[in-house]
Amino acid sequence: MERGNFSTRLGFILVSAGCAIGLGNVWRFPYITGMYGGASFVLIYLVFLAILGLPIMVAEFAVGRASVRSAAMSFDVLEPAGTKWHLYKYGAIAGNLLLMMFYTTISGWMLYYIYLMVSGKFEGLGAAGVGQVFGALLADPLTMAGYMALTVALCGGVCYLGVQAGVERITKLMMTCLLALMVVLAVNSVLLPGSEAGLSYYLMPDFGKIEEYGLREVIFAAMGQAFFTLSLGIGALAVFGSYIGKAKRLTGEAIWVIVLDTFVAIMAGLIIFPACFAYGVSPSSGPNLLFVTLPNVFNHMAFGRLWGTLFFLFMAFASMSTIIAVFENLIVCFFELLHVDRRKIIRAGIPVMILLSLPCVLGFNVWSGFTPFGPGTGVLDLEDFFVSYNLLPLGSLVYLAFCTSRYGWGWKNFLREADTGRGVAFPQWIRCYVTYILPLIVLVIFLNGYYALFFSK
Repeated sequence: MERGNFSTRLGFILVSAGCAIGLGNVWRFPYITGMYGGASFVLIYLVFLAILGLPIMVAEFAVGRASVRSAAMSFDVLEPAGTKWHLYKYGAIAGNLLLMMFYTTISGWMLYYIYLMVSGKFEGLGAAGVGQVFGALLADPLTMAGYMALTVALCGGVCYLGVQAGVERITKLMMTCLLALMVVLAVNSVLLPGSEAGLSYYLMPDFGKIEEYGLREVIFAAMGQAFFTLSLGIGALAVFGSYIGKAKRLTGEAIWVIVLDTFVAIMAGLIIFPACFAYGVSPSSGPNLLFVTLPNVFNHMAFGRLWGTLFFLFMAFASMSTIIAVFENLIVCFFELLHVDRRKIIRAGIPVMILLSLPCVLGFNVWSGFTPFGPGTGVLDLEDFFVSYNLLPLGSLVYLAFCTSRYGWGWKNFLREADTGRGVAFPQWIRCYVTYILPLIVLVIFLNGYYALFFSK
């Protein structure tokens, strides 16, 4: 199996950022920000991104680089004799599979929306008409399944080319195009007549809005978004740590990944909020903001068809970069467990992944009567529940405990690995925070997720 084979440090950073950047940045972040008052929410989110996301990401990178293995075998290599940390491999693999099972469906929507924009299907439609187009898509299992399968095939094909020729080269190209597209779209939105109100809403904090929405709710929303946007805890980033050498300290690399991840999220807001205010659209439209509200905005823009096409192209790049990274992680996991050639794993994995993704597709139509959390919920919500409310926080607790506890890999080993090379050192003075306080925060996020889902309605 290829190891230590990212051709450049930039390749590692962009691929790792591609894994972190996804629907949490370009779909969830804008509508959550819109729901909770704009700039004041963004500030709180950035604070939690630094104090929650960074230490856990460094822990994942360290475990991957020290073991030179994926989540399937990294704990086996590093754990003290007789301990059972390696059992978490099943949770990590399950988390990656479940993430793929609904990410592929939503990424398929992005590809379909590129087609709709290019072909002018939204032209002349009002808000109700755009909503009907999205509703028709959800009701059509064949179209959804076709675009989901296309997504799986494209991302599997990238991995089939290999780590350097496929995952690194294609992800670098996608990330470069993504960043360029976002700048172009953001400039276009900012220059729209009437965009000033959107910029003020997004960039000028109004802490009175925190009281309006409730301090506790806003804080937990920011904590949750900061925590889940990086897809931490399921080994999706650890595998890329196993691909890099010892030249650079891991804290600096993690900072670069988080900076790129945050840049994409912030730019997504710069694209969406000025455009919404310029055309009198509510920024608090919720999950429908992307698929129903924004096509209506593009309908009113000069050259809206072009801007809409570019927008959903960047959305597709963002979501597919995560799928490619998670697919690669699964490939390495099954290689280490089964010792089968990676191309055989991919050839088998593509049809298996399509089959595993079908329940999410069918949950919007054929199986729409299945409502696990009440009316309006479906298979996607159940899959997201297992990942976002369980495997991500609990997996992050595993990585934190493994790297700080004397019953695991231990603080000294973790710090030695994190600080090998040149660059930003991991601050030793936060040992108490990482060992005791941060796990408590993650546990509170985990419990609050259950409370919000089952008891706050």
